[in-house]
Amino acid sequence: MKKITVLCLLNLHISFAQNYTEYQTGSTTDVTTNHQSGVCLMGGASEQEDAMIWFLNKADGGDVVVLRASGSDGYNDYFFSDLEVSINSVTTFVFNNEAGAIDPYVLDKVANAEAIWFAGGDQYDYVSYFKDNAMEDALNTFVNVKQGVIGGTSAGLAILGGSYFSAQNGTVTNAEALNNPYSPKVALGYNDFLNIPYLNNVITDSHYDDPDRRARHSVFLARIATDNTTLSFGIACNEYTAVCVEPDGKAYVYGEYPVYDEFAYFLKANCTTDFDPENCSAGNPLTWNRGGEAIKVYKVPGTESGVNFFDLSDWETGSGGEWKNWSIDDGDFTAVSGINPECASLSILEVQLAQISIHPNPFVDTITIESEKEIESIQLTDILGKTIPVKLKSDSTADLSSLTSGVYFLSLKRNLVTQFFRIVKK
Repeated sequence: MKKITVLCLLNLHISFAQNYTEYQTGSTTDVTTNHQSGVCLMGGASEQEDAMIWFLNKADGGDVVVLRASGSDGYNDYFFSDLEVSINSVTTFVFNNEAGAIDPYVLDKVANAEAIWFAGGDQYDYVSYFKDNAMEDALNTFVNVKQGVIGGTSAGLAILGGSYFSAQNGTVTNAEALNNPYSPKVALGYNDFLNIPYLNNVITDSHYDDPDRRARHSVFLARIATDNTTLSFGIACNEYTAVCVEPDGKAYVYGEYPVYDEFAYFLKANCTTDFDPENCSAGNPLTWNRGGEAIKVYKVPGTESGVNFFDLSDWETGSGGEWKNWSIDDGDFTAVSGINPECASLSILEVQLAQISIHPNPFVDTITIESEKEIESIQLTDILGKTIPVKLKSDSTADLSSLTSGVYFLSLKRNLVTQFFRIVKK
C-alpha cells in the first residue's frame, strides 16, 4: 500500500522545448530547514545505503534536486521513501543541453534545494551543460554560501574535484595514459569549475574495482603536479563504497567490509622537496618514481557504520586504513606497502640542505628566508592547494600572522628552478 501511495506522488514529467525533463515527487511547496553541509562521493554501482542516509539527513527534511543528462526518475522514490528518511520533495532534471541547465526555473529549484545529487552517465555532458554559465554559479553558491550537501556517483563524482577528468575525448585506459600522459584522451580541467571545500587540487575517480583505473588516476595526479607546479591529491572509491566528508574535513568511508572488499583510496603526491614526476611529457611513458614513493596512498575499508576515516584537513591523519606507496617507472605501475609520509615533520636541516634556510619552522607569526642566490618569486599554498598572498620584505622576512594553524607549502623560484618546502604555523 505504501508503494502505491508513493507512486501517486510522482507528478507526470513535463518537457520544456526539449531542453530538459522534470520529474517531481512529494510536496511542491518549498521549505526552509536547518540543513548541513557535506560531500558524498559514491563509487559508481548501486548506492551504499548508509551513505545515502547520511546524505539525506544533511537535508534535514528539505528538498533534494537530482541533476542528470541521461536516464529518468530512478532516484525519486529511492530518496523520497525507500531509505525511510523524511524529506519534503525530490525533483529530478534530465538535461538535453546547456539551455536546459540555465533555465530560470531550474536555477530557482537548485537555489532552493537543501541537497543536490549528480547521477552517473557521461561527465563531459555535465562539463558541457554546467560549466562557465549560470548553473556553475548556482552550484558554487549552493555549496559555499548556502552550504548545502552535495554528492554524486560515477560521472557525478568525477566532476566534484577541483581538478577533474572531463572525458571530452572519451575514456582512457591505464596503458594509454601511462604511455603518453599528454594523450588527447587525458583531458583534464584545473580549478575552473566547481569549488567544493577540501577538494581543491583533488581529482576523483570511481569504479576502482576495475584494475584499469588506479594507474590512470596516478597519471592524472602526475599531470596536476606537472602542469600546476603543486602537490596533487586524489580520492577514489570501489563501486559499492562511498566517502562522506563532514564540514571539519573528516572523510568517513561506508561499505560492507569485511563481507566484501570495499575500500576508498586517498592519494597524495609525496611531500618531499622533489615531489614532481621525473618525466611527464608528451609522447613519452610516464616516470614518477621518487625512490618508489612518488604517491602516498591511504587505503580505507568501508563499513556500514562508517567508522573509518581520513582527515582531508591535513592529508595525514586517518583511522582504520593502511598506507601504500605507488610509483611509475617508464610506464610501469607499481603498488607496495608504505608508511605515513608525515608531511609536517620537515626539519630546518632538510631545508638547509637545499641551500635555503627557512626559520623558525614551526613558526608563530613570521618566517625568515635566507638563500645563497636571489629568490625570483615566492608562492604560498595551504594543504588544499589554495594560493595565499605573501610578500618577502627587504629584511628577508615574511609576515604570516594572519594564517591559521596548520601545514603550508612554500615554493621559491631562483635560477629558473622552483623548490618546495613545508612550513608549519603553530
